[in-house]
Amino acid sequence: MEPHRFDVSVYYEDTDFSGLVYHANYLKYFERAREHLLGRSVLLAMFRDEGLGFVVYEANLRFKEGAVFGDELEIRTTVEVKSEFRAVFKQTVWRHGGTAPMVEGDLHLVCIHNAERRLVRLPAHVIEAVRAR
Repeated sequence: MEPHRFDVSVYYEDTDFSGLVYHANYLKYFERAREHLLGRSVLLAMFRDEGLGFVVYEANLRFKEGAVFGDELEIRTTVEVKSEFRAVFKQTVWRHGGTAPMVEGDLHLVCIHNAERRLVRLPAHVIEAVRAR
C-alpha cells in the first residue's frame, strides 16, 4: 500500500531551546496528515451531521533524529483497520531527500459520539475509504 504523503515546513516556533522540533509537535504534524488523508470535509460532516469524532486511544512514538528550523518534512501515513472500532495509523516523518525515517509513530484511533462521550463503530464510509487507499 502506497502511503499518503503530507508536507510540513518546520518553523522557528516548532523548536525548543535545543533548536530541535519539540517532541509534542510531531503529534501535531501527524494530526494534520491524518486530517488530510481522511478529508477535512468528511471529518466536518461526521462532526456536524453525525456528532462523531476521532480520539487517540494509544500513541507510541520512536525518535531517531530531530528536525530543525528550516527543514522540509514529509509525513507518510498508512492505515490498518484493526477492528470495527479501531484503526491504527502508522506514521513516519522523513526529511525531504532523506534515506531513513526520523520519527516513527503508531497511533490507535477510535471513534466516539461527541455529545454522549461513548465509543461507536468506525463509520462504514471511513473504513471503505481507508481500505481503498
